[in-house]
Formats: sequence, C-alpha cells, structure tokens
Amino acid sequence: MDNKKVLVVDDERMNIMALVQFLKPQYEIIVSTDAVAAIEIAKEQLPDIILLDIIMPEMSGFEVLLKLKDNTATMNIPIIFLTGLNNVADEEKGLALGAVDYITKPFNKTIVRERIKIHLRTADYIRTIEKLCMMDALTGLPNRRGFDDRMEAEWGRAFREKKPLGLLIIDIDNFKIYNDTYGHPEGDNLLQYISDSLQKTMNRASDLIARWGGEEFFGLLPDTDLNGTFNVAEQIRRNIMGIRVPCFDGTDTSVTVSIGANSIIPDGKINMADFISEVDKLLYKAKKNGKNMTCMPE
Repeated sequence: MDNKKVLVVDDERMNIMALVQFLKPQYEIIVSTDAVAAIEIAKEQLPDIILLDIIMPEMSGFEVLLKLKDNTATMNIPIIFLTGLNNVADEEKGLALGAVDYITKPFNKTIVRERIKIHLRTADYIRTIEKLCMMDALTGLPNRRGFDDRMEAEWGRAFREKKPLGLLIIDIDNFKIYNDTYGHPEGDNLLQYISDSLQKTMNRASDLIARWGGEEFFGLLPDTDLNGTFNVAEQIRRNIMGIRVPCFDGTDTSVTVSIGANSIIPDGKINMADFISEVDKLLYKAKKNGKNMTCMPE
C-alpha cells in the first residue's frame, strides 16, 4: 500500500466497481458518481490523481476539469480522462484543457495501473523539483519565491475571511562587519543559527519564516493581530540576542536584529506589495533609530 489517494468519478457504478476492485489493493480509493459532488470531494480530500469520466448527466468531465484547474487547491492534481468513445477530437480537447492522459473503456487493467503509476511518479518528481526551487540551500528555509507564493495565498485567504495577517521583516545588524571580521564561512554559520532560532520561535503550523536574501528574513503570521505580531517580533529579537555562536578559533559571538512589524486585515484599500513596502520602511526606521529594536506603526 503506497497510501496514494485515487478519486474515481464515473456515473456508471459498474465501471467504478471494476476500477476499485483492481486498484484498491495498492491505493486508497475515493469514489463519486456525481460530477458536481466530485469537485467538492477533490477540494476536501486532495487526491493524488483523479480518474474522470467525460460523459456524465449533470456536468461533463471537461467542465469538471476546468473547475478543478481554476482552484488553487486542486489545479495541480493530475487528471486522467475515462471514456467509452474513441474520438480523437475529444482526446485532443481533454489534453488541451490540462488532462495528463486518456483511457478508453473497456479498461485494460495493466494499462490503467501502469498509467496511474507513471503519472503519480511524474507528479512526485515535479513537486520535488518545485520544493527545491523554493528552498534556500544554506538554511533549509523557504526562499524568496517560496515566500511570495505563500504570501499571495495567505493574503487572499485573509481578504476572504476578514482575518488579520501579520508580517515581520528581520535583518541582522552589522552583518557585513561580521563577515569582514570572521569570514564568510562564519557568516554562513551565523545565518544557520539565526534561522534555527527563528523556526523555534515561530513554531505554529500556520507560521512561515523565509530567507529573503542575504541577512534578511521574512516572517508571516496568519490570524495574528498587531499586538500578537509585535509580541512575536520581540520574542524573536530577545531569543537572537541570547544566541552564542561558536567560531573556528574557539571563541563565541553574538548578534542582534532589527525588525519591522505590522498586521493588516486586507480590505482592498491597500495592495500586498504596498503592505510589504510599509513593513520594509518600519525595518529601515528600526535601523535608523539605533538597531536591535522592533518598529511598528504608530
């Protein structure tokens, strides 16, 4: 059992029974005979792959595919079309809309198994590549691209649900001097210590800490008001002050950070880029006012 979920959508129960019978030993099977219901099931269950009949009474498989591709939660789930028709035009249409494959009825068990296996393996490979592309190699944190993707998603969620979204921009004070004094390998070592401390402080499952670049980190705090965001920022600042970073010569060092902090309930009056820019200005204010402090809106 490899624990992969397969959603089978077909209004013919005999087809579902046949597929379940020879796929169930290897996969967790979810079934739906209703196209509309299948869309909600896909959003809730997030299957690893979907086998989707084209011809169904209430909504065609093509329409279901379009709705799944239009939703961020389901848009990347591979979809294999099932059909009793051997129609080249339908096959071309399905592939053009984003289906990964096309299987005709009656099913050949071996072909169905192998195609599912191929597309699951491809999806895993793509996810691995995307994860690596969104990861900072030095710290193991999400990189700028990873942060941007998550920020966009959380901004949209906060707007829809009318909930606060906290943002921190954290910058290591005098990092250039640190590098010049101890060398770049020691600077890399410091960044790893800082990232570890940040992850331990921002430890809710919903929180995100990312390395934006150089000595700058971004923290995202969903469902967190201004007071909560400030408290997390101050905890981060105090924790980092307490870090002792060992050096190659047997001594240890310490550093401080400056932080810009703000929280907002997105309402359409300010866009995401302007909000980030405002927090960046607060960071600059913290730097200008002496460093080792958190600045928030007055």
